Amino acid sequence: MSRMFSYTVSVTTGSQEFAGTNDKISLTLVGSERCSDRTLLDQSFFDRSRGSVVSVDVSVKEILGDIVLVKLEKEKLLFSDQWYCRCINVTTPSGERLQFPCYRWIANEQEVVLRDGKGRLPQDDDMKEFRRMELESRQRLFRWKEWRTGFPLSIDANTSTELPVDIQFETAKSVDFSLNFLEAIANLGLNGFMKLFQSSWTNIADFRKVFVKIKNTVSEHVMQNWNEDLMFGYQFLNGCNPVMISKCRNLPDSFAVTQEMVESSLDRGLTLQEELKAGNIYIADYAILEGVQANATDPETQQYLAAPFCLLYKNSQNEILPIAIQLSRQTTAEVFLPSDGQYDWMLAKMWVKCSDFNVHQLVTHLLRTHLTSEVFAIAMYRQLSAVHPVYKLLIPHVRYTIAINTAAREKLISESGVFEKANGTGGIAVVEVIHKAMKTLTYKSMCFPESVKARGVDNKDELPHYYYRDDGMMVWEAVRSFVSDVVRIYYGSDESVQEDEEIQAFVQDVCSSGMKNCPQNGEFPDLLKTREQLVEYLTVVIFTASAQHAAVNFGQFDWFAWVPNSPSTMRKPPPTQKGQVDMKYIMESLPDRGRASWHVGAVWALSQFQDGELFLGVYPDKYFTEQPVMEATTTFRKKLVEVTNIIKSRNEKLKLPYWYLSPDRIPNSVAI
Repeated sequence: MSRMFSYTVSVTTGSQEFAGTNDKISLTLVGSERCSDRTLLDQSFFDRSRGSVVSVDVSVKEILGDIVLVKLEKEKLLFSDQWYCRCINVTTPSGERLQFPCYRWIANEQEVVLRDGKGRLPQDDDMKEFRRMELESRQRLFRWKEWRTGFPLSIDANTSTELPVDIQFETAKSVDFSLNFLEAIANLGLNGFMKLFQSSWTNIADFRKVFVKIKNTVSEHVMQNWNEDLMFGYQFLNGCNPVMISKCRNLPDSFAVTQEMVESSLDRGLTLQEELKAGNIYIADYAILEGVQANATDPETQQYLAAPFCLLYKNSQNEILPIAIQLSRQTTAEVFLPSDGQYDWMLAKMWVKCSDFNVHQLVTHLLRTHLTSEVFAIAMYRQLSAVHPVYKLLIPHVRYTIAINTAAREKLISESGVFEKANGTGGIAVVEVIHKAMKTLTYKSMCFPESVKARGVDNKDELPHYYYRDDGMMVWEAVRSFVSDVVRIYYGSDESVQEDEEIQAFVQDVCSSGMKNCPQNGEFPDLLKTREQLVEYLTVVIFTASAQHAAVNFGQFDWFAWVPNSPSTMRKPPPTQKGQVDMKYIMESLPDRGRASWHVGAVWALSQFQDGELFLGVYPDKYFTEQPVMEATTTFRKKLVEVTNIIKSRNEKLKLPYWYLSPDRIPNSVAI
């Protein structure tokens, strides 16, 4: 009787939502010398709990050699369902234990072929033909599409159900914006106001009715202090859109502000020119909205946009205060000042905040986190094999991004989508603003240190209390250090980066396809020559998807829920003269009851973490199996804990804590 050799195969199954199957699952081990027979995995072993493990013995008459592949095949029986495989471990007759990461859904009559968890660069891989076939298959699934002319390219899918199953949300509710927003409106007790859709509020205090069921420290603080100049200025540093403030060395030609106008606001006894030279003057410029057609989707309600300048002053107490606002780009335009009548100055600030809100939604948030992260995700799937170490590094940071963006194109920013119900930049304005913003979307502007330096706000001594910058730099450095550790494990030299045809195809695909509508392709690299260039590039990808998105997303309810602080639209034109505005005009300008309710419901829903959210550095799916990477990941987590503790310690001393860039509250990916 011939001797039999036994391989023990352990299959870990189960996703958060569904694990079991009623179909036949068979398994084949592929060795360097021969293959095993197909082994049926008895479905009675499979249950519907996450992390279930099924162990089977695969007996063979001859040693298979090195196990290079594991094949899983699913046969349809009575009805269609899907089965989720997390990973497979194989113990050879000699006792060697091999890990084969999967983390994929297996559907009808589908064959999934897995390689072991060792990261391999293409030039070091002896299975080049297999990699080529794998990528050709993925490129058929992940196709580029220009959803709107001039936008970054996106996935070729019209609905969420058309996406490859592995990148879909596990629950449809996660991406049903209309349902989520309506549920938020109901939870916040706003249904009654929705019935009075186009009626104005009576006075500012009326907006407190929206707050009946809200208990939120920051939003309540905003409600109580929103009209103070100090609160207005603070938000340019640490609010939900902390990227608009720039140091002003020279006043724009079309900004008609003069020394005489602002003299009473300058507390150092210097002239405006001297303050400019000293670096104490800052500006927020909303030129991107100039000439943009306001939302015209509701014939019953005229809506308006403005493209204001807002001049800001760092006083001797290091406070940032507004000192001049001009609501149009004409040199003859009125310049509104803190010394003006209370309603003139109040409305001028409201107009700045309305412009800020709309630029935040479309540029800071949608374009510069969601759409750019999708470009990186698609290029990753198209160009990097599953055994490529960069694929393993990036995949936690693209989780659900394509799915959330597809749903947004389907129901949020589409024609008649939710975005049009409340925002001044709904309708054709979405396309106009994105087209303009694409002209400023560059690779360097996505490098966090470069972006703050370009705005002249990188010096802590010159501009203290800028927590977005300070925390962002700490998180950027932690991510960069982790990426550097991983890159140096797999790339022994700069030449190894140059020889990596997959990483070069990845950056080329981003540049020539995903970002092709940026002028000069946004100067995104189409070739990487050194390990340092690769480290910076991957840091951009991870930081954008995690920290930058967190910084501009999860504070939306905090800062935008009090409608007078951040109106989503304006129903009266901006004032052109002083002394003609009263409270009635202001209330007729602000969003009506229905739009205010949609606005509050939307920012509530968008500010919530996903169920089962995975935060920065938390990687339960073990794509990497090598010990050096495990150690690098442990070091990364320790650094993130250090950053979290620094932020927590600082926040304990602040009346208004800033936590959006605390690593324990930064999700790994753009998923909401």
